[in-house]
Amino acid sequence: MTQDSWINRNVARLLPRSFKENTALAPAMSAQAAPKKGANDATVPAPKRTGPRSTRERLQATLRQGDEALSPRVLRRILQELQAVIDERVSEVEGGRRAAALMAWYAGATPARRLDLWLLMSEMFVADPVKAQAAQAKFAAALGTPDEAAAEVHYRRATVSPRRRLLQRFSADATGIRFLVNLRAEMQSAVKTDKRLQALDVEMEYMFSTWFDVGFLELRRISWDSPASLVEKLIKYEAVHDIKSWADVKNRLDSDRRCYGFFHPRLPDEPLIFVEVALVDALTDCITPLLDESADAADLNAATTAIFYSISNTQDGLRGVSFGDSLIKRVVETLKAEFPQLKTFATLSPIPGFRSWLQKNATAQLEQLDDKAREELGRAAGFEPVTAAHFLAAAESPLSLKAGSPVQQMLLRCAAQYLGRETVHGKPLDPVARFHLGNGARVERLNWAGDPSPKGIKQSYGLMVNYLYDLKRLDKHREGLASGRIPVASAVSHLFF
Repeated sequence: MTQDSWINRNVARLLPRSFKENTALAPAMSAQAAPKKGANDATVPAPKRTGPRSTRERLQATLRQGDEALSPRVLRRILQELQAVIDERVSEVEGGRRAAALMAWYAGATPARRLDLWLLMSEMFVADPVKAQAAQAKFAAALGTPDEAAAEVHYRRATVSPRRRLLQRFSADATGIRFLVNLRAEMQSAVKTDKRLQALDVEMEYMFSTWFDVGFLELRRISWDSPASLVEKLIKYEAVHDIKSWADVKNRLDSDRRCYGFFHPRLPDEPLIFVEVALVDALTDCITPLLDESADAADLNAATTAIFYSISNTQDGLRGVSFGDSLIKRVVETLKAEFPQLKTFATLSPIPGFRSWLQKNATAQLEQLDDKAREELGRAAGFEPVTAAHFLAAAESPLSLKAGSPVQQMLLRCAAQYLGRETVHGKPLDPVARFHLGNGARVERLNWAGDPSPKGIKQSYGLMVNYLYDLKRLDKHREGLASGRIPVASAVSHLFF
């Protein structure tokens, strides 16, 4: 370094900020003022930026640009504080204290500043590519030798990002896990539009799948005698059939009902997922009697069937972390211990994506009909030859259709097609079907007017479905579906007609 550059750098530290900022801008302003010449001595305009600066560009910059939330100086300071959390020279306790200070900053930060923190955590805490490549080479060289196992462990360690260590330090605080779950929930809308956040989102999903393993969760019954704050959360998080009043929730917690939730030790008063169960004497085909607040409680001695009629996840931040399968199994074991006479375990489930799918695929479904069936449908709809628009218009008032009418039969046929043969990546298109069939259940019955509420009509023309959990075949069926040996359509094959 020359003496002149040393003097210039140190004198600059003594100058007022406004002078330094104006000086820093001067070269750029001069460059803009001086026209560039092309081959024909014509002015060539300077290239324009097409998007926002990257996080790395902002960290290297001097001035804030446009509507960026944090200035480069503050952005660098936050990055240094994040790096200090995982400093190898500090203890777990000190690292947790530093993480707690950042959580306090985050609590008072604006949404835009929180986004900057997410970007720093996502983009600036990546595995060292040089170390990872070297470890991979050693692993490849060790294949088939006694050193293979150790080399494989070293390779996996080299590919672990510092981001994972950062999340662990946050979780060490008593409120850390709650903070991280809420952070990821808040981040979900941004992840859909900003791919830079995907690394952080995937890392958090992986860590949560470990921290929220079912082995660490407690199954607890939620009853009318539970704390009011817990019952209020039941009302807040119910996602399938909205709870309209305290009388409604009391009905769902009556003597012939059961409600169970999974709880984590760090979130003791927050159910992660809960299921509502009705104990009845037969497979239920309609949700209305189950939600009837004035109905008398059923005779538990006569109960032979457990109907799971609502399963609700409560934490958006745990999206992708699956424990619904384990919840159902644990609940079944608990119910069998309390009521040995129970023989049937099934759901009464909505078909949330059916209407939107049918509106896009009605024409294709009509093309599968033979001439006779098409003519009968056309006469029932009042138009021949019948079109998709005619059929959908006739289906708009499903509760007024006569039993066995061609329109009703066509809706049932289309629902069976949707549940059993419409797949994405080999899994059912419908999210509820994907969950239950993925757990090893099978479609037992389609129920006409199963949900006559406005929401039920809007979702699926009022159709509901029973998924049967056959405990003797559950694991085998689930494994067959997962491996592809058993096609999804086999779970609903008996419904096609």
